Amino acid sequence: MALQLWETLKEEITEYTGLSPAAFFTVLALLWAIYYVITGLFGSSDDHHRRSRALEEQMEPLPPPVQLGETSEAELKQYDGSDPKKPLLMAIKGQIYDVSQSRMFYGPGGPYALFAGKDASRALAKMSFEENDLTGDISGLGSFELDALQDWEYKFMSKYVKVGTIKKTVPVTQGDDTGEASGAAESDVKPAEDGPSQSAVVGNEEKSSAADAKEE
Repeated sequence: MALQLWETLKEEITEYTGLSPAAFFTVLALLWAIYYVITGLFGSSDDHHRRSRALEEQMEPLPPPVQLGETSEAELKQYDGSDPKKPLLMAIKGQIYDVSQSRMFYGPGGPYALFAGKDASRALAKMSFEENDLTGDISGLGSFELDALQDWEYKFMSKYVKVGTIKKTVPVTQGDDTGEASGAAESDVKPAEDGPSQSAVVGNEEKSSAADAKEE
């Protein structure tokens, strides 16, 4: 059945086009190639600009990573890719990595652009894009999520250069204030070293009065 259809199709191609089946399909292939080239040249300017920019970024050599040392989370936000002159940084478990070589993923417009300039440990562990998960707090995560986070950390360690760490802030507890207050209270009730205490003076006066009464 299929052979009969093919023979009929060849006869119709030859009858209506005057070309052999091989020449006919060759012409179709050429027309398709021309159409593909034309649509690529005259496509939307935004797509063309985006492809050109991505190609230029891939061709340009990346500057060597700059070591930042200890950096606060507020300072890390400056390296989210919004400034093309600054490296693209991201942190995981408090360790900051230069991910500039993967700008197409972590840079503006990339699928993981929300993670740039932040410690996104919790979001990576949960594979979440929620704003509340864009934090380095990993408390309360399950074993499966912690394993996923560990895999991400191994990937970052093997692929990217570590350039710093997140500066940890130590909260001030009330225990320190109470300790100072108790110390101050103790110093207030401490007897003076230069003279006798008030209770000693009162005791001496009572003894003198008793002695006088006995003599009388």
